[in-house]
Formats: sequence, structure tokens, C-alpha cells
Amino acid sequence: MSRLVMKFGGTSVADVEHIRNVARHVKREVDAGHEVAVVVSAMAGTTDRLVSWCREAAPLHDAREYDVVVSSGEQVTAGLLAIVLEGMGVNARSWQGWQLPILTSNAHGGARIVDINGQELVKRFKERREVAVIAGFQGIHKETGRLTTLGRGGSDTSAVAIAAAIVADRCDIYTDVDGVYTSDPRVVPRAQRLDRIAYEEMLELASLGAKVMQVRSVELGMLHNVRIFVRSSFEKPEHIDPRVQDKPGVAAAIFGPLAESNINVDMIVQNVSGDGATTDVTFTVPAADYQRATDVLIKTKEQVGYQRLDGANDVAKISVIGIGMRSHAGVAAKAFKALAEKGINIRAITTSEIKFSLLIDANYTELAVRTLHSLYELDK
Repeated sequence: MSRLVMKFGGTSVADVEHIRNVARHVKREVDAGHEVAVVVSAMAGTTDRLVSWCREAAPLHDAREYDVVVSSGEQVTAGLLAIVLEGMGVNARSWQGWQLPILTSNAHGGARIVDINGQELVKRFKERREVAVIAGFQGIHKETGRLTTLGRGGSDTSAVAIAAAIVADRCDIYTDVDGVYTSDPRVVPRAQRLDRIAYEEMLELASLGAKVMQVRSVELGMLHNVRIFVRSSFEKPEHIDPRVQDKPGVAAAIFGPLAESNINVDMIVQNVSGDGATTDVTFTVPAADYQRATDVLIKTKEQVGYQRLDGANDVAKISVIGIGMRSHAGVAAKAFKALAEKGINIRAITTSEIKFSLLIDANYTELAVRTLHSLYELDK
């Protein structure tokens, strides 16, 4: 099972209804079998309001008391999210920075994290399958015992640091955009979303004003090699395609029970997702074993940890075999083009040194066979 940190910014938790949406995202990952820690910001606008109160109370206020006031916004969000999750049947508990504890320097208003004890979180993952809902942006100074805050955007830093402390497989930063773009898409309509970006490049973007992530969070990610993903919290949880976890032992958990049931498996195709943590596995079995294979996999759902099982028995496998493939380039490419011209969709492809096989809709079997037979001049 994978271990995740999910961070949600202020716009993602703007009100209770938004928090319910966040909870659905969290539940999706819990139902997929992941161990989850959630880091939350204050509701949108809350921190600005708290800061203004401090200034109104005294223009030259005590920085230590300032941190007490402005750190309260995240505490409210963490408690509310834990309440909503519990109402959904998800075992959850809220944590403040000092309870872990998240130890920081004594620079109030802009403290730096020096250490995090994640042992209790990991213990509760194992023993209680408990989701940890953690107030971001805050910590505690070990010597004085005073609350500290990490500066604006500090919840990003909290999330990445916690991910490093609990050795998470990845840290998902949920915000109001769906990734990192070549420029601000609100300014440049044709800006392109980047599939991936180096820590060094993201560090430069953040330091030059990009608001996707805080500079310190990127530094921590680079230092501890934390895999960070920027995702949109406004995408409906049910629209995110669930996959099988990409980890050692999953393939054995899938195919072992099938082998024990004497079901022959052929044409295995695996597609790893962009986050590197989940995958789709496609394979074929004899038509006579289709229902039996489905029953076996349903029984092993908990062991495998898959989210969804899809099957179809209206497909056919077409194979092209020839030793000449060793010395002739483009043999398979010709087939793909010829079938596309006939309007035949290829569902899956497997290859070996002298063979390739295609999975297509059964209705097109005869057309596909005739097309390929003629393509390779086997009619002559």
C-alpha cells in the first residue's frame, strides 16, 4: 500500500461545502488502500483577516502572539475536515503542529522546520488505518515551547516536510489550478501545462513569483527527494481514473490466483500512470474462462487493492508471425496504418521478436484478418 500526503490550499477549503469535496478526494485515496496524511490551509481569506486584527490591535504587536492568532485558521480547517471524514465513515483525527511535533526555528512569522516526528502517524496508519488531518503553516520552537508559523504559503512546506518525515511515496499539492504551466494561463491563454518539471526549474519559478508552490517547499522536496504532484481540487473525485497500485507484488497477487485456478493468461499489457504510483493492467483469458476469471479477481480485490475491474468478452486477438521481423523495420507500423484506414480500433498491442498481437473488437475480426493477409502479400 502506498503512503500519501495530500495538501489542500485555502481556496480548496473555502467553506464547509468545499471541505466536503476535499473529504471525497481523501476518501477516494483511502478506499484505494493508501495510508493518507492530509495537510490543510486556513479557509480562503481567513489568514488575511487574522493578520488585519493583529495590526488593528497594535501596530507593533508581539511576533509570538501574532503567531498564536494567525495559526488558528488552520486549526479550524483541520477540525472541520476530520469531522466531515468521520461522518463519511473514514477514521480520522486532527493534529496541530505542536502535537506531532513539528519543530522549528525561533523566527516567528517565518520559521524554518528543523525536525518532524512522524512515528505516531505511521503507527496509527498501521494499527487504526487512521487518516491524519494536520494543520499546516505552524510548528513549535523546542526551547521556548511557543507556537510558530512558517510564512505565507507555509502549508506547502508543512506538507513536503511531513512527506519526507513519514517516507511518503508522493506528496499531492491540491490547488485551484491543475498543474504547473509555461506561464500564467490567466495571462497567456495558450500557456501549456508541463508534464513534469525539475526541482531546480520549479525553484526558480517559485522564487520569481510563481504562486503554485512556496520556495521552501520546493527546496525541501529537492533535499529529501520527495515526489511532488500539483493537482486541482476542483476536479470531481469520481472523475479521477482509479488504478491498481504500482508496487512490487501486485502482479503476483493478480495472476497467482488465476494460475491456481488453472486459467491461462495471455497478452498482458501494463500502463503506468503519470504519477508513477498506480497502473492499469490489461490481459486476456480464453473466452470459456472469462466468467471464472472475473469471479477469482473479485474475491482477491482486498489483496490486490484495485479500485475498478473492467472486462469484455466481445474482443478478438489477431497475430502476425514471421521471422522476417528481425531484419525488416516497420512491419507492425504498416499493420497499424492499414487497420486504421479500415476504421478498426486497436485496444492493446503485445510484441515479441518475431510476432505481434493486436486486441480488437470481435465484429472486425474477419475484416482485420483479410486486411493484414493482403497487406503482407500472403494472398500470392
